[in-house]
Amino acid sequence: MSEQSKMPNEETPKQSRLGKRLERGEKPAMTPEQAKEILLNQYLYYGVMMVKMGDADGMVSGACHSTADTLRPCLQILKTKPGTKLVSAFFLMVVPNCEYGADGTFIFADSGLNQNPTPEELAAIAKSSAESFELLVEKEPVVAMLSHSTMGSAKHADVDKVVEATRIAKEENPELKLDGEFQLDAAIVPSVGASKAPNSPVAGKANVLVFPDLDAGNIGYKLVQRLAKAEAYGPLTQGIAAPVNDLSRGCSAQDIEGVVAITAVQCMS
Repeated sequence: MSEQSKMPNEETPKQSRLGKRLERGEKPAMTPEQAKEILLNQYLYYGVMMVKMGDADGMVSGACHSTADTLRPCLQILKTKPGTKLVSAFFLMVVPNCEYGADGTFIFADSGLNQNPTPEELAAIAKSSAESFELLVEKEPVVAMLSHSTMGSAKHADVDKVVEATRIAKEENPELKLDGEFQLDAAIVPSVGASKAPNSPVAGKANVLVFPDLDAGNIGYKLVQRLAKAEAYGPLTQGIAAPVNDLSRGCSAQDIEGVVAITAVQCMS
């Protein structure tokens, strides 16, 4: 079915109100005619406006759309959640027969949105990811800031970025169990963590993995999904004013079902 066939072909009173809100939400402001055209022909905008107006609690998209197309109307209309510095994306990973993390469950972030986050942005991603882990897994988040270095074992500007991000995240969130910088094995394998970072409360115990950039995060989740046969739910967004989640265009029916269930949990929080 085409997008046009899925949308009502006449404007209802509610659509008129939605159009007025959409008109106000765009920058620069669009005309009422342009707003109406978008609502009647682009169902991602229509869905986001349903969330904005309270006719839906959340939205799932992405099976047929890019992440950019999914998130653009969200950022234009819903905006960011109060107190949130950055919208980011994560994957909820469930690895079978795995003794690491929370019985094989992890959050990987940012694996879908922010290309090359600054130290401040990495710290914000760490905080949001910890909150998401606690909400969805209902266990204590243990956050590792990942790098190709563990506690100063390598010297490079990329390592410096993660070191600074760790400092900021600790300063802003002293209650979090968070540390870095870690190589992956030092973050999740107890014996390696004890060897490489013996004084860290996080080493070898992490269940929230914050990657230094989108390349690492995206490649990392796909490796675990394909080679370890992990369930990978996402990219799930955090920091938007209402739950809106994305799907990979390579998703399965099971992936869609899982992301819908996660979105429902977020709606109830």
